[in-house]
Amino acid sequence: MTSFIDRRLNAKGKSTVNRQRFINRYKKQIKKAVSDAVTRRSVTDVDKGEKISIPTRDISEPTFHQGSGGVRERVHPGNDKFAQGDQIERPPSGQGQGAGQGEASDSGEGQDDFVFEISKDEYLELLFEDLELPNLQNNRLNKLVEYQVYRAGFTNDGVPANINIVRSLRSSLARRTAMTSTKKNKLSQLENELDQLENKPGSDAERIMALKAEIIDLKQRIKKVPFIDTFDLRYNNYAKREVPSSQAVMFCLMDVSGSMDQATKDMAKRFYILLYLFLTRTYKNLDVVYIRHHTQAKEVDEHEFFYSQETGGTIVSSALKLMHEIQQKRYPENEWNIYAAQASDGDNWADDSPSCHELLEKKLLPVVRYFSYIEITNRAHQTLWREYEDLQKSHDNIAVQHIKQAEDIYPVFRELFKKQAV
Repeated sequence: MTSFIDRRLNAKGKSTVNRQRFINRYKKQIKKAVSDAVTRRSVTDVDKGEKISIPTRDISEPTFHQGSGGVRERVHPGNDKFAQGDQIERPPSGQGQGAGQGEASDSGEGQDDFVFEISKDEYLELLFEDLELPNLQNNRLNKLVEYQVYRAGFTNDGVPANINIVRSLRSSLARRTAMTSTKKNKLSQLENELDQLENKPGSDAERIMALKAEIIDLKQRIKKVPFIDTFDLRYNNYAKREVPSSQAVMFCLMDVSGSMDQATKDMAKRFYILLYLFLTRTYKNLDVVYIRHHTQAKEVDEHEFFYSQETGGTIVSSALKLMHEIQQKRYPENEWNIYAAQASDGDNWADDSPSCHELLEKKLLPVVRYFSYIEITNRAHQTLWREYEDLQKSHDNIAVQHIKQAEDIYPVFRELFKKQAV
């Protein structure tokens, strides 16, 4: 069996490419573990790395081995029981003494799951993969910046996954040509001289023997020139560049009324922290406006939005009115892509829900690219949900989702901000 040994020098991060290959290979299991981690964590730990556990049966490698039967010749070191020609009986099936693959056995032995740790960047990359702001349009190219990876020529250093085969072989050919051209020319001259001497009667035998020895030596020296060397390797070089895109603003509206108990508020905060991490990681210089409301609404900073303990009654329209006022003053719809995300338990004054419907239909939905509403409750839906659901039927830029428990947060988040088919 042929064996290939990679003796190339590795960079300091020599395991990086293998790590990425492993993550790509087991992305399905890793993404499931990442989504489960979102629901287990506290609000302050959402953006940290994670330990991933993969069942041993899922990481088994394919192997080549000899099939059963046939005649084989083997050398067994330390053999003191058998002589040549002895026949060794095959052990009964299932009677081997090796370690089992199951999770448990009657002897109390087994194998643990494979556990490894992913970094914060790898965790967030998997968390927000294939997400985007919907309906983003080019209104004004001076604010929002996205990053695009592009080819930036070739480099002499890199990871094996980025090797450019054609460039490497071209460099190898040039090196071999430069190192062997003189020897090959001399070899050709010696071979011609040898042919002339061998075809000429009475030629000097010693000269013929010297020529043959010199030809053999030259051929060996030419053969020793390696087909490819580390000097020949060329790697594709990649770099990131800023791609100007449209400027955008995200309005975050959160209900902090008395009907929102601490568990419901924690789920709402967790949703908004996911949204905040997604926006700040994916889009540079995107504006975020935080609005908290009970009977009254006010614009707050990031810290107060997530940690303030203020509470009160419930008038949802106050938040929508404040959002409209801020948008009119600071974010003209012809220059900005406007987005909004609202979280509530659905509890609202019955006569205020129609006002919310009117505000959205006449003032907000005509200017926003996307309005997402999540209702966090285990109770039956009330008038606010029905008003928003009615708007969803007639407008394609509003999405309504329901969260019952913490496990629903991440799937709902991905559903709201998944990439749209082009």
